[in-house]
Amino acid sequence: MGRQVAAAVLAEPGMTPAAYIDGLAERGAMDGIPVFREAGVGLDEAKPHVVVDFTNAAWTPVIAKAALERGIPLVIGTTGLSADFMAWLEAETKARGVGAVVAANFAISAVLMMHFAKLAAQFFDHAEIIELHHDGKADSPSGTAKATAEGMVAARGRPFVHPEPEVETVAGARGAELGGVAIHAVRLPGLVAHQEVIFGGQGQLLTIRQDSTGRDSFMPGVLLAIREVLGRRELVVGLDRLLGLA
Repeated sequence: MGRQVAAAVLAEPGMTPAAYIDGLAERGAMDGIPVFREAGVGLDEAKPHVVVDFTNAAWTPVIAKAALERGIPLVIGTTGLSADFMAWLEAETKARGVGAVVAANFAISAVLMMHFAKLAAQFFDHAEIIELHHDGKADSPSGTAKATAEGMVAARGRPFVHPEPEVETVAGARGAELGGVAIHAVRLPGLVAHQEVIFGGQGQLLTIRQDSTGRDSFMPGVLLAIREVLGRRELVVGLDRLLGLA
């Protein structure tokens, strides 16, 4: 994802990738772009206007702290971030007057899928989510699936009905459960990022599906967030707010 973001930035008028910062890499260069191992050193030498982070829940707090201490806005696509970190990020961006955008998914189609799911949630009592990702994905369920379920429950104002089997012959067969929404995580090689939200009612089904067939699907949303975060002075959670959907 880092290299994909750098390529998208390089191709965008008015933008230039300043550096990679990778806590596991050796200092040097990749694709002609400097590589730094230490967050503070990299930010001091590269002096970027925005930091884009697609790493993991252990590294994101490190780069976020270093960036905000230097007044550099953040665009974060890492999922699985703790509630404590998000509370800290909200307080820190507000106190410093520095913008940050955190989104579970930067694909415009995924943001619309989540928006439509919230609309439909008001009219159905039963809903399930099937999320499908490549076999190397670190977290389960995906941040998108979790955010979708949370948004659906909030829009509905109460939990969904979650039928429990009388006999469960294999533990966990009904998947995870959040607010009455069953969430099923598929991990297979050949997949990128896909999600179905299925609503069931009397004599009817509604399926909302989104497919990202390549990591380039996230780039328009990332570029939008990079431009928008420069004018923000606080934390923005969700790309839908930048698109006027929330």
